[in-house]
Amino acid sequence: MSEDNKWKKPAAPPPPMFFGEKERDLVKQVNDEIIERVVGQEVLYFGIDYDNTEFHPLYGEAIEKTFYPPVRVSALVEYQGIETNFLENMSIDKATKIKVMFHKRRLTEDQDLLVREGDFVRYGEVFYEIVKLIEPKLLFGQVDHRFEVHAECIRARDGLFNAE
Repeated sequence: MSEDNKWKKPAAPPPPMFFGEKERDLVKQVNDEIIERVVGQEVLYFGIDYDNTEFHPLYGEAIEKTFYPPVRVSALVEYQGIETNFLENMSIDKATKIKVMFHKRRLTEDQDLLVREGDFVRYGEVFYEIVKLIEPKLLFGQVDHRFEVHAECIRARDGLFNAE
């Protein structure tokens, strides 16, 4: 009776039915087209050149940082306005914030970029420092396929970053 049994357990589970490589490529293509051709927002990305920047051996900080040449990156940018803070010495501090939403595969595969905290972006004529990174979404719930990088940025103080 076991020889006539045509239903056998497979050696490995089948691949996902609708969420394979072709579907991931389709999502990338659609996202690239919407971000670049429909929305049309861009930032200039300034990454820190860690090989040519001298960091303090104990504290790991650098007074003067060296940057790679800027790279134009299409992304979704959300302007978050101006936030006013009252400081202890009775002064007012105003901070401008943006959130830059990058398409991860576009960055890593097409432009060979790695977004990091401490790097700078220019949006319009203003420079912002990346202070926090979040990868909030999984593609089709697959743990190995994150497709978005959110960079929370604050306006760089005058004199902190020189793009020359």
